[in-house]
Amino acid sequence: MSFINYNTRNKIRVWDGITGPVYHSDQVTCGHFTIEAGTTLPAHSHPHEQWSHVIEGELEFTVGDETMVLTRGNTAFIPSGVVHSGKAFTTCLVIDCFLPVREDFREKEIDGEFV
Repeated sequence: MSFINYNTRNKIRVWDGITGPVYHSDQVTCGHFTIEAGTTLPAHSHPHEQWSHVIEGELEFTVGDETMVLTRGNTAFIPSGVVHSGKAFTTCLVIDCFLPVREDFREKEIDGEFV
């Protein structure tokens, strides 16, 4: 599939306060997520590389021992296995891309865990 319309895809709940549609290629998962104001992303790590692109809002992000407040046009790159966390100061729209595919997100779709 060459074109994906995220506006018509079902939304999954990643965590409380983080929802959105995702799409998976053979190697990458991309999601268009809304992060509600005040949502805290607990410190965690995963084997995926992650790119988090802020489209709208103000999101404090910590990657390893670096912290930055991200706003429109800023991106955080999280290498595989690196602990990261965050807090949304405002409602944020974020595009997240993961390599390899987030099988846990795919399972939510297969199981029909939509919001």
